[in-house]
Amino acid sequence: MDVLVGYATAHGSTRTIAERTAAVLSRAGLTAGARSMADVGDPGAYRAFVLGSAVHGQSWLPPGRDFLRDHLDVLASRPVWLFSVGMPAALRGPWRRLAPGELPAIEEGLPPDLRPRGHRLFSGVVERGDFPRAGRVFFRLVGGRYGDFRDWEAVDLWAGGIAGELRSAE
Repeated sequence: MDVLVGYATAHGSTRTIAERTAAVLSRAGLTAGARSMADVGDPGAYRAFVLGSAVHGQSWLPPGRDFLRDHLDVLASRPVWLFSVGMPAALRGPWRRLAPGELPAIEEGLPPDLRPRGHRLFSGVVERGDFPRAGRVFFRLVGGRYGDFRDWEAVDLWAGGIAGELRSAE
């Protein structure tokens, strides 16, 4: 089965999660590859999709949203999983408790006709240089922490579940 693990990334976290996901799928015996959604020539060549984007302002990046919108006809007829990469693990205190509400907010910005089999929110890498000066001040005021918050075990388990579903469908 040919699986596209497509991504839209701002600073690289989403790309690395997509690459890890593709590696897990490949180890499970599927033919999978990670590539930027902006570089996908023919989505019709794939039998399944795992698509992810960095999240800015509770929304996918434009290349990710555009890919979903422009190829909805293909995506509607094939298995699709989504992942979003934000910074919930970088937040502390009351802000951290608000993080679970981010997934429904993200989904509001995606095409309503898209029916993914699942959607997962992961944390990425948050670096000081990712924000303009005012953004850095606000981030620190709300208790944000810089660092690498990718949970590789969670990514592997999630990707393994997708592999199991795709293998059982073959």
